[in-house]
Amino acid sequence: MLGARPRTLPAAVVPVAVGAAAAWTVSDGDDMSLVAVALALVVSLALQVAVNYANDYSDGVRGTDDDRVGPLRLVASGVPAHRVRNAALVAFGVAGVAGLVLAAMVSWWLIAVGVVCIAAGWGYTGGPTPYGYLGLGEVFVFVFFGLVATVGTTFVAIGEITTVSVIAGCGVGALACALLVVNNLRDLPRDAQVGKRTLAVRLGDARTRWLYATLVLVAAIAAVVIAGWHPGAFAGIVAILVARDPLRAVRSGASGSELIAVLGSTGRVQLVYGLALTLGLVLAG
Repeated sequence: MLGARPRTLPAAVVPVAVGAAAAWTVSDGDDMSLVAVALALVVSLALQVAVNYANDYSDGVRGTDDDRVGPLRLVASGVPAHRVRNAALVAFGVAGVAGLVLAAMVSWWLIAVGVVCIAAGWGYTGGPTPYGYLGLGEVFVFVFFGLVATVGTTFVAIGEITTVSVIAGCGVGALACALLVVNNLRDLPRDAQVGKRTLAVRLGDARTRWLYATLVLVAAIAAVVIAGWHPGAFAGIVAILVARDPLRAVRSGASGSELIAVLGSTGRVQLVYGLALTLGLVLAG
């Protein structure tokens, strides 16, 4: 259970909730498939868990996790690698089955989207050339746990893609990236030693801290832009108040184990942002 990294699961729930809220602003609940939204949530959660296990497996067999600042991972803690790999495959399988049902309900084109999602999830740290080791992890998170999850939920709920869902996906994706940025900032020294060229390693300590602040700002701007259509979206700005402490910690030079608390705080920022934006769109859109 700990290996599934429960604290990361809000990153899978938030885009689905916001995407459903974006669909609600168009339909007011009429002709909106709640079953499709529920299946989208299953897909998102299963993919998040699968990616967590897959990363644990791939980093573990490479030895990247042998000496880390954060919580120990499964393979690095002695769990047989093949069991972690199998757990990842089971989770990917759950996402695939739920995705097939969604495709049958909405559009068979969703199968192609699902295949890309699963391939990207495994290739993050797996395979001969993991793109997470090339500084592209934030791109993956922004695209799949921001745009694809948010816009995809809106699409399966009402059968169309909306401007609001795209902008909301950018805001959600920015905060999901902020989580990864803090994680990689914490692991920067070790990653540099083992040749894991994350974006933090490539940018360096100082610029990575500015990147974190920029991503929080992007989420705030997305809420303001959406509020031009739906004033209730201003509620998303509440998250910026919650972000004050982690922003201050990152800007003041927190490092190593000090960033573990910042990671938790950033997760709360994302959760508050998603909840506020969802309720703002549904109740006062």
